[in-house]
Amino acid sequence: MLVLKFGGTSVGNPERLKKIATLVLDTPGKKIIVLSALSGTTNTLVKIGEFLLGGKKKEAETEIALLEKHYEQYANGLFSSPEYIAIGQDIVSRYFSLIRLLSAGTFDDRSYRELLAQGELASTEFFYYHLRERKIDTRLLPALHFMSIDENQEPELEKIGERLRALLPSMSHLDVLITQGYICRNHRNEIDNLKRGGSDYTASLIGAAIQAEEIQIWTDIDGMHNNDPRVVKKTTPIAELTFDEASELAYFGAKILHPSTIVPAQKYGVPVRLKNTMDEKAFGTLISDKGTSGEFKAIAAKDGIIAINIKSSRMLLAFGFLRRVFEVFEKYKTPIDMISTSEVAVSVTIDDASHFSEIIGELQSFGTIEVDKNQTIICVVGNRLAEKKGVLNDVFHSLADIPVRMVSFGGSHNNISILVDTSQKEKSLKLLNQGLFDLDG
Repeated sequence: MLVLKFGGTSVGNPERLKKIATLVLDTPGKKIIVLSALSGTTNTLVKIGEFLLGGKKKEAETEIALLEKHYEQYANGLFSSPEYIAIGQDIVSRYFSLIRLLSAGTFDDRSYRELLAQGELASTEFFYYHLRERKIDTRLLPALHFMSIDENQEPELEKIGERLRALLPSMSHLDVLITQGYICRNHRNEIDNLKRGGSDYTASLIGAAIQAEEIQIWTDIDGMHNNDPRVVKKTTPIAELTFDEASELAYFGAKILHPSTIVPAQKYGVPVRLKNTMDEKAFGTLISDKGTSGEFKAIAAKDGIIAINIKSSRMLLAFGFLRRVFEVFEKYKTPIDMISTSEVAVSVTIDDASHFSEIIGELQSFGTIEVDKNQTIICVVGNRLAEKKGVLNDVFHSLADIPVRMVSFGGSHNNISILVDTSQKEKSLKLLNQGLFDLDG
């Protein structure tokens, strides 16, 4: 069994949805297809929800009408026979009647989450009936029947697996099953969503739960690249990555994949392949537990970093000092990305400024605080880089003209993290591209 996920741009217009239908049918074997909402839908639903929460019903009604018109045009472009054009218009009518019903009542957080689910529910119905019009026997496998999160908003992987194993045998004669990405039920059995990683996360959870042959994430680029193609002119797709390498790249800024996506697949050793809907013959990137050691694979950058330096003469030989510092960040649920220590100072970086003022206020009791905003973490990734001689020399030789604020190496076998001012980001990525991969910036 394969799990194939297609994002919003892949189903963004009728022609693209028809193309992925052909791609799915040309892929041999049994498949579970995970779909996102049509491109732009979730953002519009978020806007509608915010209007309704803010009591701006007229503005919400305007957005609903515009979105409904777009869906009507989509349905007319997707189906060809009068019978299925009527079915398409019925899909639009049903979902927008529900959206208006939600907006007419008391709109709260529960209503908001239900509103956000409508995009995936509609896109999967479109796909289902498009395949039916093409005489393909298929079934909808509703995500709300098996996908769930606990009270901490973490997916219940074991329960997801149990439910799927109960549902799938009755559909074993079918080659194509269709389900929704992103949406789920919470511990109160209310409609909710996975937030982090969305539909990619759904695909990975399903693939792990059924121990699929492979999870395929289809996007509009040909796999993960060795550098950021938005900044650097010459980049190359990476053929293979380990799970750990892919996690590091995703966490530190590679937008093609959310770091949460890797976790379920890695737990059960299910390979993840990143593929391009615009060029389905391209190899893409295969992520698995196999890899070569000591080889530079890629560079990623994470912006919006704040560096905090805590300087205190009391640190010297002070047991428990670091614990008390970390407890401040734990109190405000603010993760730390990098850390560097000396006898009289400790520097940390954060990427969440939600509680910045409160954190700084408490840290001031420990000593002198210095803050550097507008920082960027540049992450150089490879498998077991510590086994390669001269890796730091290669990196720092490339960055000889760049002022480096912090360095982290050794905490992970797979990355070297370097903190620079964001104004130096573009130059740094280009210099590393030249120095490590012999590719011009």
